[in-house]
Amino acid sequence: MNLLQKTKQICKENNIKPARSRGQNFLINEDVYNLIVGAAEIKKNDTVLEVGSGLGFLTEKLAQKAKKVITVELDDKLAVLLVKNLKDKKINNVEVANENILDINFKIPNYKIVANLPYNITSVFLRKFLSSENKPELMVLMLQKEVAERIVAKSGKMSLLAVSVQFYAKAKIVEFVPKTAFWPVPAVDSAIIKLVGTGHCPVFVGEFEKKFFQLVKIGFSSKRKMLKNNLANGYHINQRQAENWLKKAGFNEKIRAQEMSVDDWVVLLEHF
Repeated sequence: MNLLQKTKQICKENNIKPARSRGQNFLINEDVYNLIVGAAEIKKNDTVLEVGSGLGFLTEKLAQKAKKVITVELDDKLAVLLVKNLKDKKINNVEVANENILDINFKIPNYKIVANLPYNITSVFLRKFLSSENKPELMVLMLQKEVAERIVAKSGKMSLLAVSVQFYAKAKIVEFVPKTAFWPVPAVDSAIIKLVGTGHCPVFVGEFEKKFFQLVKIGFSSKRKMLKNNLANGYHINQRQAENWLKKAGFNEKIRAQEMSVDDWVVLLEHF
């Protein structure tokens, strides 16, 4: 029995109807599961926080590698089923939390995150964990392909999302995953993305961090305008002052926000 057949059988036996509103598209490709686990570089003493355990296929693979798995599943029926299956298989290093990941404040030392995220919570989820004082060592996430590509963008195609993530972590796409690897088949393709916490934070924290994101938000406030115009409007200064600020920091006065790397924003702020 392949994973698609197994998934459909489990859903039928337990009267589970995947909810589009919760992004319940179950991964049915064994190779992709193995790619996710491999990318997480799990060691025997690791604690893994899994988000969106679904039917538990990935949970079991993580449990085989890690010392402890804390898996969070919002769906009541799926959480109850997972607890039962883990007990039946005598897997005792998994803790199931039937809660909303966005409402939980974790205090876990030295942990990693592996998640097949509902795409509608991606931005909030990233902000919660990347800006947390208790950051994960790394994150391996299944995201919408377009979102993953935006996150790893380089100068010329940067966005507020790309800068926000790359400020905290180095990001790379591990593999693209076609929509046919899920059931029910979603409308878009996906990507496995890996985030390793070696960005500017915690080098820059506190007041600098606050001013950095204030600057970046102002810089991207109007995508079609040159950066000097957004800076002038956002900081209530005239265009000449904005131009001088850019020149002092070593940038062309006609530069646009999407052309600026994270390092560029740091330099610009240091010359404020």
